[in-house]
Amino acid sequence: MVDPVNSSRVAIVTGGGRGLGRAMVLGLAGAGIHVVTTAAREDAELDALLAQAERMEAAGQVVPMLADVTREDDCRGVVAAAVDAFGRLDILVNNAGRGMKYVSRDFMTAPTRFWEVEAETWRLVIDTNVNGPFLMARHAVPWMLKAGWGRIVNISMNRETMRRRGFSPYGPSKAALESETAIWARDLAGTGVTVNALLPGGATATGMIPDGVAEELRAKLLDPAIVVAPLLWLVSAAADGVSGKRVTATRWPVDAGDVGALVEAIEPAG
Repeated sequence: MVDPVNSSRVAIVTGGGRGLGRAMVLGLAGAGIHVVTTAAREDAELDALLAQAERMEAAGQVVPMLADVTREDDCRGVVAAAVDAFGRLDILVNNAGRGMKYVSRDFMTAPTRFWEVEAETWRLVIDTNVNGPFLMARHAVPWMLKAGWGRIVNISMNRETMRRRGFSPYGPSKAALESETAIWARDLAGTGVTVNALLPGGATATGMIPDGVAEELRAKLLDPAIVVAPLLWLVSAAADGVSGKRVTATRWPVDAGDVGALVEAIEPAG
């Protein structure tokens, strides 16, 4: 049964065409939340997402857009589209990202040292993973402040990966995003708008994993849907007092009322 509160909520999920983004769009829509979602280049990804939403009778909840979070005009346009369509904006999920496959298709087996990374590639990853969330939040937050309630969820990763050999610039970009999460939460303290980081908790079956990965490793990848339950909790009233935290999906309890397990899943961001 759809929560009547959710039926009036409006979310933006960037990078919603596949992987974690697609899982989160479908999870939010299935909960009755209206979702505007983006892909930077691929109409086909958005078409496939809409087809899946239609199969679960949630197509009317999803509005797809082509938009690149590295372009401020695109970010402004996505926020405007959400407000124009639904009259409000409650939730921003900063999921769009570029990973190590832009550095090398063999990054999992042959690490590229940081000085071997092309400067253009470094800028592309940082621009998407660090500047993109800033640009989206910059345009979304005024609407949340006006309403006195809002949620920003930044998609992060394990701290071990931030420090892994050969993982520049992806690791540094996510470390910066966690710093953004911690600082923005403090900037927004007392406003009713929260900012948190959400991560799967391990390597996940997304487009960031190259096609040539060995089958034994691919079999161990997490299902992107693992992030849906903690996401739905984070965007609910139950999480009103939670901000500046990082939530790990692999630690998430089956029963969100399990206080002890919740403590294990939530830690400070930054």
